[in-house]
Amino acid sequence: MTTLLLRVLERVHGHLGWFAVAALLHPAIVLSNPKRRARLAVALSAGLAATTGALGAVIYPPYRDRIKQHIFLDAPRVGWLFERKEHLAVGAITLALVGCVSHLCLPLVTDPAMKEAFARLAHRAFVGAAVLAVIVACLGAAVASFRTF
Repeated sequence: MTTLLLRVLERVHGHLGWFAVAALLHPAIVLSNPKRRARLAVALSAGLAATTGALGAVIYPPYRDRIKQHIFLDAPRVGWLFERKEHLAVGAITLALVGCVSHLCLPLVTDPAMKEAFARLAHRAFVGAAVLAVIVACLGAAVASFRTF
């Protein structure tokens, strides 16, 4: 990949990350009412988080080869911030997908106690995903302000 393409993809990844933060906040708020259904919001927010992560995975190999070692040499703390960002991003995406599946499975659950448990799980998963996404976006902005393609 050319440097110009990597710069564009990196910026798109960063902007999508902030959009994902906003998108994940919506079901975290809406699903606080266990009776509320928000299938479209749940699916779109989880999809946006997963798409953002997939784009990050696409640009990671050239990032690792061209940028990561220089960051660790110049400012190891910033390098470790990036490492934490990667791990927390996987957690945010995983929680968003858990919340999505839990919420979308609600119509299939007949037992009222299980339905309430699934609704509670969906809400808590999206709250966790939103919190992690905020942290990931802030860490990403910090690292990107230090060095980029």
